[in-house]
Order: sequence, then structure tokens, then C-alpha cells
Amino acid sequence: MLNIENYIGGELVRPASGEYLDNFDPSTGEVYSLIADSDDRDVHLAVEAATAAFPAWSSTSAEARHDILMRLVALIERDLETLALAESVDQGKPVSLARAVDIPRAVANFKFYATAAMHTANESHDSIGQNAINYTLRQPVGVVGCISPWNLPLYLFTWKIAPAIAAGCTVVAKPSEVTPMTAYLLSRLCIEAGLPAGVLNIVHGLGPKVGSAIVAHKDVKAISFTGGTKTGEEIARVAAPMFKKLSLELGGKNPNIIFADCNYEEMLATTVRSSFSNQGEICLCGSRIFVERPLYDRFKSDFVAQVSALKIGDPLDPDTDVGAIASQQHFDKIMSYIDLAKAEGGTILTGGHKSEPPASAGGREHSASDADSQGSAEPPARAGGSDLNGWFIEPTVIEGLPHDCRTNQEEIFGPVVTIMPFDTENEVLTYANSVRYGLSATVWTENLSRAHRMAAKLESGIVWINCWLLRDLRTPFGGVKDSGVGREGGFEALRFFTEEKNVCVKL
Repeated sequence: MLNIENYIGGELVRPASGEYLDNFDPSTGEVYSLIADSDDRDVHLAVEAATAAFPAWSSTSAEARHDILMRLVALIERDLETLALAESVDQGKPVSLARAVDIPRAVANFKFYATAAMHTANESHDSIGQNAINYTLRQPVGVVGCISPWNLPLYLFTWKIAPAIAAGCTVVAKPSEVTPMTAYLLSRLCIEAGLPAGVLNIVHGLGPKVGSAIVAHKDVKAISFTGGTKTGEEIARVAAPMFKKLSLELGGKNPNIIFADCNYEEMLATTVRSSFSNQGEICLCGSRIFVERPLYDRFKSDFVAQVSALKIGDPLDPDTDVGAIASQQHFDKIMSYIDLAKAEGGTILTGGHKSEPPASAGGREHSASDADSQGSAEPPARAGGSDLNGWFIEPTVIEGLPHDCRTNQEEIFGPVVTIMPFDTENEVLTYANSVRYGLSATVWTENLSRAHRMAAKLESGIVWINCWLLRDLRTPFGGVKDSGVGREGGFEALRFFTEEKNVCVKL
């Protein structure tokens, strides 16, 4: 069985504890690999390696950093199929999604920031009348901590480390212990690409031991975290008195607002996708669907029919629409919210149960024979024909709940949505803005003036008009209220990983 090791100082190393955690295949509920059970000793070694690497890396030209990162891009592209299979087995997502979205986005993250770092510019100000010139330097902040979640493992892991490395920082990173496989495979590709030792260090293990140690370490100058709001609160509590820079992308409870004048067919297809992509385990999924009353009955009938037709099954089957929930703990949480919705008076229109998909079609086993060598390797995977006794939940649609009940206020983060009608813009804005979160919102209308009014008044960091998850990497990404602090994406991320220094020269 493969041991997922730490990547510290350019090498794959065992954890200081010598202990390992079980890593589960969510489609079978069985252990298929082991994860380094690291602690503060491993974090300390990683910080030491990053600190030692920082002077040389921060003084490396942007062009040289670009060349190294582009070598890594080429290796990810070469191993796209291996990485997609690994992501599917490890997280439970359909392999078609990993192949089309997750791994290509990891490639795009490195490409974008490798190039963007060469186009950063310093400002200068000619102080007329004072016989001086001021110029502002942007210098890499130092050793930074990057902590990523389990829902989009390589996608969001690279979303953090790519701008940090491109900006000239060195990184101590922690992927989720629920989905560590592609971060481990990335560490092998970093070795093959010749990334200098210590520039990126990956420490696996539990949040309370590894994540907390990264946040609390005095030599880690900035923290970029994506995950739950409760964990974000704890990170802020520890990091704020140490005056660390913080970027926190936290929870969401996103509204999907549908007006009767929308492009109906496009709206319907996109709403199915925005509700249940990746089993609803995307922070941007629209989990509260508000439909203008004249359209409500038609929408309900068509939406329920399309959701009921989604294929739940083997994540490795290219025809699967909905895969497995990432962990037993999360499965139990989602099912508890379905029970809560019933107790609050909700009516289940479709779904609401654990799903029992058919056995794997077989023939998808891939070898781990070279898993102990450096460089490209295929991770262990479920043997073809294994029974799918893992954590599957039917896509669930619920109606009849008030906008302020717990089901409509608390983040579920699974294949569960609620639908309810509305009559006026002000009414639906009250519903949409009533939650503690403010990450994203979607509005469907052909009325441009209405779209602008809604976008201006919605309390969210991102508003999609007549689309969903249409991303341009140049744009800022993040939320308001309890959905986080700061912005990722574009030059916002590069600026986060640098400090400004003003220099005034008297002429």
C-alpha cells in the first residue's frame, strides 16, 4: 500500500512520528493508501527548508522562475490522465469532471502566474516642487503558509502555491488530509521539474496538528487558507496578534435568482450544473434557488425531472454525473441536514436518500508498480469490479421551507438545494442577503437594468449574470461577510504575497 510522504527540502521524507493515517476511497469506503501523520516537528523542518531557500529564490529573476514553472506545467499536462484518475478516486468526483476542469485548471494556474510575474510593475511618483522622486518596490513577503481544502484538491492547491512561488516567496503547504493524493503526485513532478529544494514544501496530516503549526509558526509571514468559516475564525484568532497577512476564502450559501424573463433552457441546464457539480461540493454552488412566481411551477417540474435523471455511479465511469461524497464524516453531515429539512417542514421533491449505485464496471485498475520512484507515477486505485459501498447521496431538491430556517441559513456543502418562489426584487434581495455568508450569487434575467440593480445590491463578492462559474483568472475572487477576507486571483494574489516598500530619493 502506497505511503504518501511529505515533500520537504526537495525530497520525499517520512513524518517525524513514523505514523500514518488511513486514506479512503469514498466510492468504496475502503482504505487504499496511507498519509503521513505529521506534526509540528515536520512543519518546523519545512519552515527551515523554506527559510533557507528564500534568499536565492526571491532574487531569482521572474523569467527564470517562469521557465521552471513552465517545466512543471509540461509535466502536469503529460500526466493529465493519471492526475485525473487520482483525483477521481481520492475525492469521489466524476473522472470526466477531473479531466475537463480540475487538472486543466491546475495547469492554467501555473501558466497564468508564471507569466503574470513577468508583467508586474513598480510605481513611481515625481514629487514636483519637492525635488524628489518616490518609487514603490514590491518584494516577496518571505515564507508563506498555504492551506487548501478537499473539494477541488489540485485545482485550489495550485491556486495558492502558484502565485506565491511566482512572486518569489517560498511555501509551506498543507493539502487536505481527506484528499492528499494529487498534492503528493505534484511533489514528485516538482522533483522531476527541478524546482529548487525548499521553494515548495508539502506537509501532510491533520489540521489541528499540521495546519495549526503552520499558522502559529513565527517565521511564516502570511497565510492563505480556503475552508470552513469556523476554521477561518481560529486561524484569524491565532494569526492576527502576530500581524501575519491573511487571505481567507471561507464558506458560502449562495443564492441563484431566476426571473421569469430569463433564457429558460440555458438557465435550466446551468442551474442543474450549478446545483450538483462535484456532488454540490463547490463553495460556489447555488444551494438556494429563488424563482419568480410566474415561472415557479414550470421550473419546479422541469428541474426535478432533470435532477432525477442524473446518473449516480462509479466516479471512474465517464457517464457518471454524480459521484461519491468525499468522506464518511461529510456524508453524515449532509444526511443530518436532509433530516433537519424534513423536521423544519420541507418537502423532498426528489432524492433525500443514500444512493446504492451499481458495482464498478471494472477494467479501470491502474498500476502502482513505480510508486516508490521519483518522477511520474501512477497512484494506487480501486481494483476494477469493486463494490461501490461508499458514500453516495441522491441529488436532493427541497421546497416549502422559509428563507430564514436553518436549512436555508447554514452551509450544507453537498447535493442538496432548496427552491422557493418570490414576487418582487426587494423580496428576493431580502431572502438572498439574509445569510451570514456572501461568496457568490447568480442572477438570470434578460433585463440589463434589473441585472445591474441586483448585482449592486447583492451582498456577495462575485455575481454571475446569466452564467455560472465562468472565470477569468485576471479577476479578483473572494467573498464578503463570513465568506472571508481578502481576494485571490489575478494580480490581487501576487500583491498579497508581496510587501510594498516606498523609496524616496531627493534629487
